[in-house]
Amino acid sequence: MPKVLIISDSHGWRDEVSQIKDRHSEEVDQFIHCGDSELETDATELNQYLTVAGNCDFASKFPNEVEITIGTLNFFVTHGHLYDVKSTLMRLDYRAEELGAHVVCHGHSHIAKAEKIGNRIILNPGSIRLPRMRREGTYAIMSWESMDDILIEFYTLQGHKVEDLTFQTSLS
Repeated sequence: MPKVLIISDSHGWRDEVSQIKDRHSEEVDQFIHCGDSELETDATELNQYLTVAGNCDFASKFPNEVEITIGTLNFFVTHGHLYDVKSTLMRLDYRAEELGAHVVCHGHSHIAKAEKIGNRIILNPGSIRLPRMRREGTYAIMSWESMDDILIEFYTLQGHKVEDLTFQTSLS
């Protein structure tokens, strides 16, 4: 069963990004950082993370967006600031449709949420450092057996599951 850990908006935190990676390194197939790490492109804390540039990553050489296939799912990863995600998800969804993405991972709003729009999942892991709409910082782990059985679980910085954010869906 593939597992992907998604984090975003860590805004300069180094130890915490490493701790999350170390905590899940034996169980996760792919690590994704959706931008605003505010770390250098070659920062050791970001080793193993597929990372995109956020609006606060001024000196980075991270790409603005990345497409990756993991298991049976196509992912589109971007920070979201170039798609106005604080106002609407429409432009982001249109871009995902152009790319044939099943899953869109983004940050920028700092609001943890997973939802199904049409035939794709839009996932924002929230922010581990500066969460909005919640007290605790969050990141997410997505796992799936098949397109019919997709589970997204959110965790606090300390690794405790946030039950009320759990999202289970099907893409078939």
